[in-house]
Amino acid sequence: MDIAFEKRGGLVPAIVQDGRTGEVLMLGFMNAEALAETQRTREAVFFSRSRNRLWKKGETSGHVLRVVEMRIDCDGDALLLRVEPAGPGVCHEGYCSCFFRRIEENGGVRTIEERTFDPDKVYAPGAQ
Repeated sequence: MDIAFEKRGGLVPAIVQDGRTGEVLMLGFMNAEALAETQRTREAVFFSRSRNRLWKKGETSGHVLRVVEMRIDCDGDALLLRVEPAGPGVCHEGYCSCFFRRIEENGGVRTIEERTFDPDKVYAPGAQ
């Protein structure tokens, strides 16, 4: 099956899941080049829409995602990456997962996880 990059302007969503626990860690986007680089290196590479370039997860933090398995959905327009995270978290705000907040029944939003690292120390200039 071909991946339908053309459906969304050359990008497909890539759900990232911890291969051991099943926890959803983040959502990124891939173009054909990011997918090829991920397949070649077995480390997750995305297309950063804000930077308008390829972005290897962990290039600043060191928290790379080693790809264990890649799956494609039934429509060919979304990917699932099962990974082994190399650091204490994937979220740039210092959490294990980017999904650290819950929407409550009343519509409010509440943080339900604890930070696993200090983002100021990890992303500060000269931190690496």
